[in-house]
Amino acid sequence: MKPETLLKHFEDLSERLGIKVLRGKGDFQGGSCVVKKENVVVLNSIKPIEQRLRVLAQGIMQKDLSDIYMVPAVRDYIERAQATVFQNATQNSTIENKEPPTKTNNH
Repeated sequence: MKPETLLKHFEDLSERLGIKVLRGKGDFQGGSCVVKKENVVVLNSIKPIEQRLRVLAQGIMQKDLSDIYMVPAVRDYIERAQATVFQNATQNSTIENKEPPTKTNNH
């Protein structure tokens, strides 16, 4: 599926989930937040479409999607994004929990 079509499906899904999508241009990455009890995803229109897709997926992943219909390509993208987030979190916690090496005296 073309990225533009995937983006349209993500925007439609966001609307169905009650997530407001705001678009802007500037020196920011984009992301999700809650403003006055409303879920909002902010997209930077000048960023590559792949980044906008990731930002939308991350905002959508915060919702319970178990009973929500979505086209298979969208579900697949979200599942891959979730796996990446989990993998990164696991790697970061492993790095943080490692103790520094101790010096050994072989003499």
